[in-house]
Parts: sequence; structure tokens; C-alpha cells
Amino acid sequence: MRFTISREKLLEGLQAVTAAVPAKTTLPVLANLLVETTDRGIRLSATDLDIAVSTEVTADVEAAGAITIPARKLSEIARELPPAPVKIATSGEQRVTLECGRSRFKLLGLPRDEFPTFPQVRFNESWRVKSGELQQLIAHTAFAVSTEESRPILNGVLWELREERMRMVATNGHRLSRMDLPIPGTSAPSSDLIVPPKALEQVRRLFPAEEELEIARGDNHLGFRSPFTAVFTRLIEGPYPNYEQVIPKDNDKHCILDKAALAGALKRMSVIASDQTHRIKLSFNAGMLKFAVTTPDLGEAADELSINYDGDPLEIGFNAAYLLEILRFMPTDEIKLTFKAPERAATIEPHEWDSNADYLCLVMPLRLMD
Repeated sequence: MRFTISREKLLEGLQAVTAAVPAKTTLPVLANLLVETTDRGIRLSATDLDIAVSTEVTADVEAAGAITIPARKLSEIARELPPAPVKIATSGEQRVTLECGRSRFKLLGLPRDEFPTFPQVRFNESWRVKSGELQQLIAHTAFAVSTEESRPILNGVLWELREERMRMVATNGHRLSRMDLPIPGTSAPSSDLIVPPKALEQVRRLFPAEEELEIARGDNHLGFRSPFTAVFTRLIEGPYPNYEQVIPKDNDKHCILDKAALAGALKRMSVIASDQTHRIKLSFNAGMLKFAVTTPDLGEAADELSINYDGDPLEIGFNAAYLLEILRFMPTDEIKLTFKAPERAATIEPHEWDSNADYLCLVMPLRLMD
């Protein structure tokens, strides 16, 4: 194999795929990138066996071939090279030489045969989705997944595909995010997919918003591809919990308030809140929201905000960290909160959002200490 590539194109390809290289692995070849020549240049591929990423970049190919090269070292070398053409060649099954200007490197690779094959997905039965719409769903929901290993099913994002809409849902049992987008005219088969958030982050990072993605599934894998880049991921198996039953339909207390003002007050109160529970008491009354925090051995804090509140007075406790995280993803300056009782779930929605999307977040309250 022998080819010449610009330093910029080499870096572009490396930045696309190195996130899929595992930080630690007992299988040496997984620490390598697969480099293959193609009709249009070279293809770089990486995998940790759960997620696989490949991308094609233009290069001047003199001799076809393929080899795997240590990912970290190749990336470090590429970052330090001068802005000049980079010549890469192989000799034998494992030796790689890299030349750029007066710099010359020799690396030991591993044969192409040792690199895992990519999952089989049925792109002949694929459907198409605008990357920007998928990114919107991912950005507004994936933050809510669980990071605990006790319930693996909650470590993924539920992606519901229906004839006229798609929805993503994520929860850790204490907070939940759900977004719907209409997708008229799609060929998507109705299905429920539980996708690891790490794979969705690769999709969000790699595909431009204006690109149309081809998406297909295999027996237990999902593939996303555009003309130059592909992402494959293992799906999480099992039934997702019935999240609909925890979303309240009868919350009769409503509050409209400024998102930035609420976030500011929560951050101030969090300084005194417990590092374990982040518990803050919120007291809603007509026209006023009062915040209170008492943490033994540390101190107390209080604050208040003017609000637009409709309902009987209510005292309720929340994990301030969960509220702040949800507020980060709210797309409007004002938000709407709804409540029923101190022990019932509260909802948070964008207020007067000019969008065809339907977005709702839910947070479970904390019991207030006597």
C-alpha cells in the first residue's frame, strides 16, 4: 500500500474515527485503526466492538492495500507534522513508513485480517432521516440516560419510529426527557430501538445537519451512513419500561418563569445544598417562588423569584442538579412547570416554543425533611 495525503485530510479522518478506539483493551488490534485504500482515497476505521466508525477521505493512491496502525501514535504524529503532503507506505504485513517534509517515522502495525469485521446491517431495507432532525432528538434527550449498571436497559435511549413521527426517550428513573418530531413521508418501519448514547454522540458529531442519513438495522445492530462516513452500533436488548405511565396527565398547578433566573437561583442555592442529595425546597405562591436550603454542619440559604403561578400554594423538594441539567436543554427563554402534589412528578416544558417538535421533561420530587 502506498498513498499521499494532505496533513489536513489525514487529521480530518483521524478526528472522525479515533473516538471509537477503546482507552483500554485486551485485544491489541482494537488499539489500531484500519487504513484501507479505496477508489476515492483511503478509508479509516475504528471499533471497540460495541461501536464502529469508518470515514473516507481523499488521497492520491499509488498502490492499493490495507493495514492497521496504532491509533494514538498515528494521531499524535499527524498533529505535530508540518503543513505538507504526507506519504504513507507499507512494507510486508506489519511495517508502516510515514514521511512529511524532512520528518520520517516507522511504525509497527498489525495485519488487516486481525481487525474485526463490521456488523451486518441490511442497507437494502434502509430508511432515510435528515441528520439535523436526528441531532435535535439526540441533543434534547440523551443527557437523561442512566449511568448506573444495575438497570442496563436505562443505559440506552429509546428511539421509537412510527409512520408519521419519531420519538426519543431517556430516563434514569429520577428524571426523564421525551421529544417527538413529525417525519412525513418516511419509509421507516415501525420499531423500537434502544441505542447506546455513545453511538448517538458519534452520529451527532460526525454527520452535518443538512445531510440525509441512510439508516438500517441488522439482527442486533444499527447502521447510519452518508456517502463518506458510517457508524455502526450494537443495540441494547430488552423491553424498555412503560414510561407513559409515569408522565402525569392531571397536574393542575402551573407556573411560567424565566429560565435564566431560575437557573441562577438554583446555582446559588446549590452552593449550600448537600453534595449527596442536592435537595432544595421550592415554595410556590401566587406571584412568588421561594427557595430554601438547610444543610446540617454547613448552613442555610434562601432566595426568591417573581413568577406567574396558577394553583394552590405548594412546597416541594427537588434535586437541583437534575433541574439545572434539564434547564440547559430547554430551547426557550421561558419555561412551564406543572405540579400535582409534593410527592408527585413535575413536568418542565418550553413555553411558547415556535417548533413542530413536542418536548417534555419530567423530574421526580425529593421528600422534604421535617
